[in-house]
Amino acid sequence: MSQAKIYYTLTDEAPMLATHSFLPMVKAFTKTAEIEIAVPDISLAGRILANFPDALTEAQRIPDYLAELGQLATQPEANIIKLPNISASVPQLEEAIAELQKQGFAVPNYPAEPKNDEEKAINQKYSKVLGSAVNPVLREGNSDRRAPKSVKDYAKANPHRMGVWNADSKTSVAHMQNGDFYGTENSTTLENEGKFRSVFYGNDGSEKVLKDYAPLKAGEVIDSSVMNMSALKYFVQTAIDEAKEKNVLLSAHLKATMMKVSDPIIFGAIVETYFKDVFAKYKDAFAELDINPNFGLATLYEKIAGTPMEAEIKADIEKAIENGPRIAMVNSDQGITNFHVSSDVIVDASMAALVRGGGKMWNKDGKEEDTVCLIPDRTYAGFYEAIIDDMKKNGAIDPRTFGSVPNVGLMAQKAEEYGSHDKTFQIASDGTVKVEDENGTTLLEQKVQKDDIFRMCQTKDAPIQDWVKLAVNRARLSNTPAIFWLDKGRAHDAQIIKKVEKYLQNYDLTGLDIRIMDVKDAMLETLKRGREGKDTISVSGNVLRDYLTDMFPILELGTSAKMLSIVPLMNGGGLFETGAGGSAPKHIEQFIEEGYLRWDSLGEFLALQASLEHLAQTQNNAKAKVLSDALDTANAKFLATDKSPARKVGGIDNRGSHFYLAMYWAEALANQTADSQIAEQFKPVAAAMSENEQKINDELIGAQGKQQDIGGYYKPNFEKTDAAMRPSPTLNTIINQI
Repeated sequence: MSQAKIYYTLTDEAPMLATHSFLPMVKAFTKTAEIEIAVPDISLAGRILANFPDALTEAQRIPDYLAELGQLATQPEANIIKLPNISASVPQLEEAIAELQKQGFAVPNYPAEPKNDEEKAINQKYSKVLGSAVNPVLREGNSDRRAPKSVKDYAKANPHRMGVWNADSKTSVAHMQNGDFYGTENSTTLENEGKFRSVFYGNDGSEKVLKDYAPLKAGEVIDSSVMNMSALKYFVQTAIDEAKEKNVLLSAHLKATMMKVSDPIIFGAIVETYFKDVFAKYKDAFAELDINPNFGLATLYEKIAGTPMEAEIKADIEKAIENGPRIAMVNSDQGITNFHVSSDVIVDASMAALVRGGGKMWNKDGKEEDTVCLIPDRTYAGFYEAIIDDMKKNGAIDPRTFGSVPNVGLMAQKAEEYGSHDKTFQIASDGTVKVEDENGTTLLEQKVQKDDIFRMCQTKDAPIQDWVKLAVNRARLSNTPAIFWLDKGRAHDAQIIKKVEKYLQNYDLTGLDIRIMDVKDAMLETLKRGREGKDTISVSGNVLRDYLTDMFPILELGTSAKMLSIVPLMNGGGLFETGAGGSAPKHIEQFIEEGYLRWDSLGEFLALQASLEHLAQTQNNAKAKVLSDALDTANAKFLATDKSPARKVGGIDNRGSHFYLAMYWAEALANQTADSQIAEQFKPVAAAMSENEQKINDELIGAQGKQQDIGGYYKPNFEKTDAAMRPSPTLNTIINQI
């Protein structure tokens, strides 16, 4: 039997901590089936170091694991378990750089506004690290994301707390009526392959190539759209006035990590409009200090610290908040507002938490209040508007009876907006942007004004065909209706609808319920069915997939970390994603402060089981099948016995949950009859864990309640982190002897 290999990614924050505890167990169990576990570092720090080898010593250099994994994802033997990673905002990137420099890595500072060719080259390298740097590279397939039956059954039997929705809730979604990406979008499907470029033609006769020639294939859908800056700021001011009039909080909800070019600019426009008097009064001082509203209040406070005007500026900021509507808080205790850092207000997590919480966010006193939710672009604002309207009318959903909403997501090969970073630009002056082919023919065209955001996207045809096929297969396998969430009023979706209708004709749809519905209608129908206890498959594009696979799991299960996310790669491999990492920063902070990690690794357990099953099928590895089946049994027992992390110190934490999963896995392997050799190997392991259960628990819980030194946030010290995450000598001895 040839050596099989699973690539288990090392990422960031809480998932990284969990890996230090869980991975030794995985390696010990899987070597039974001659499976090698490779651990490529695709953390934010790892991605930075990989891009600057010339700045490092030989001993400090690491391979570009992300590029290697991207290549692997196109191969049939690919088997990748992908944990949540930081999709870095600029402030996060700068923090990571500072930490690395302090640790002796001579990586350069990030030049946000490069002044010369050297700085431009550095900026370009860092742009590969910012935002959704990982997902578009690895996702060479469309996603099949769902809650396994055991997880759903557990959630129904042990429902999480839901906030109460009142019919008179003042919470609402504020979005633009014109001048946004939705309103300006145009789209076309290419008849012939060729090359395209984006060119800005200034009204003053100037000309600038924004994106040089890149290939296009026949059948691709390409779009262009513009966010008009003056319309955006006018809208923000009206929303500010609305929140003040209604006497509720004001909150911004964007995707400033994934949409790393456009959304930080939109965030900056919100901050600058809310504090317009401050930015006007200190215009010259802010220019001298290089203060950019896109980076939020946190960076502003850092840059004014120690200056003669610090107290005066802070007083004027407080005055603006007193005079304006109250700003929603990210952390009331620490005074961190919704306007501090763009990466603190990721819409898919923040809006799902708001809906679960009865439409409330926190004010500066730590109390819950209604809020006006700023979601400027109508492309997805209607998604949230529809669910808020439904909750006001029908009340919160009941997790004990609500159906399930799995998702089939179009994301292969950088589909849609997530692949638009290199084609998104803020425009320097008035003019026109044209998308042209190599013959000079204009494919798409947009009038633009100074500071507008121009965006072009493309969606390849092969992923669309694969997406439709996956949706039909899922509908048939689960005997569940499937709804394509496509808005006929949106230019891009209108093109996709034509393709979906065409490719559905390739299948026998007898007995299947497959529909195409506008986003608002799809939301209302899905909620109606869910309240009746019925399941509905959502079939969506890339960004909406993110929103759906946070919203419904958080409502149904209390978290999106417990979802099974399988990405059948288009060339035959498998990518297994382990749930969302929205809570990861809070968990690592708690661990450092009090030695307690609340991160729930169930997503990792589910992904590993699916990965082993895939490996067994594709490489005819019978022992991998034994491991997979036993892990499935262990996962079910793990849920039935409620061994997920508790809420606070003194209870079972992430490390304890790993122990129980390992014990149940060993038991299942010892009791199975498909492979007697494996059974004999694991009988003493299961016995040792069972006999030492109390001792191991005492050692694990005894490690809680004290501050932890792991040697860094973005790049922790490996040995220190290992020691912190493996504090039970008894358990370590058992694992090491397998």
